[in-house]
Amino acid sequence: MAYSRVLLKLSGEALMGSQGYGIDPAIVQSIAEDVARVVAGGTQLAIVVGGGNIFRGLKGSAAGMERATADYVGMLATVMNAITLQDGLERAGVPTRVQTAIAMQEVAEPYIRRKAMRHLEKGRVVVFGAGCGNPFFTTDTTAALRAAEINADVVFKATKVDGVYDKDPSQHADAVKHEHLTFQQVLSEELAVMDSTAIALCKDNNIPIVVFNLFEPGNIGKAVAGEPIGSRIGDPL
Repeated sequence: MAYSRVLLKLSGEALMGSQGYGIDPAIVQSIAEDVARVVAGGTQLAIVVGGGNIFRGLKGSAAGMERATADYVGMLATVMNAITLQDGLERAGVPTRVQTAIAMQEVAEPYIRRKAMRHLEKGRVVVFGAGCGNPFFTTDTTAALRAAEINADVVFKATKVDGVYDKDPSQHADAVKHEHLTFQQVLSEELAVMDSTAIALCKDNNIPIVVFNLFEPGNIGKAVAGEPIGSRIGDPL
């Protein structure tokens, strides 16, 4: 394996599949099976999950909610997704722990960095819920932060597209896919990969980002093995 410890960022929208809202159990099971194969190969894996399939803070704010309140509601949505992922992973035979940045001890552990790392060392998957516990920060930023905290080798951004394009490939037939980008290119060209805070965090801590299509079976394993799928963001190899 090219990476021994990875941070997988899943968007909430990824969990709803072709549905317009909520969670598609078939998608959860597919992700769980891919993760199970990776963990069986000896890779330590942590997950940060978004909540956009249930509630998105920015949309709530745009609709008139106070921004901090809307973000807290969004954080609670990520915990629902985290617990659902835990259930799917454990049904696939993968021991899993959910840690949340907002204490809710009846359903999850509080986020404790050293405890999270110990879980990973014991072969457990750790799912981080409730973002970073603060409003005004995205789950992309949480992914970069947690990756730095647990000393991850890489951040995997699993999305609905197969990489980073110079423009939206769903709207432009001539969109060009980037195989490799530097952090500075992403920031200066304002490419919509992750928010700028997340990119800057990864840049400062020299953590590469690999963007790939989540819905291609086996892609998580291919990414862990270092196969050239999707787009890689980081310093030149």
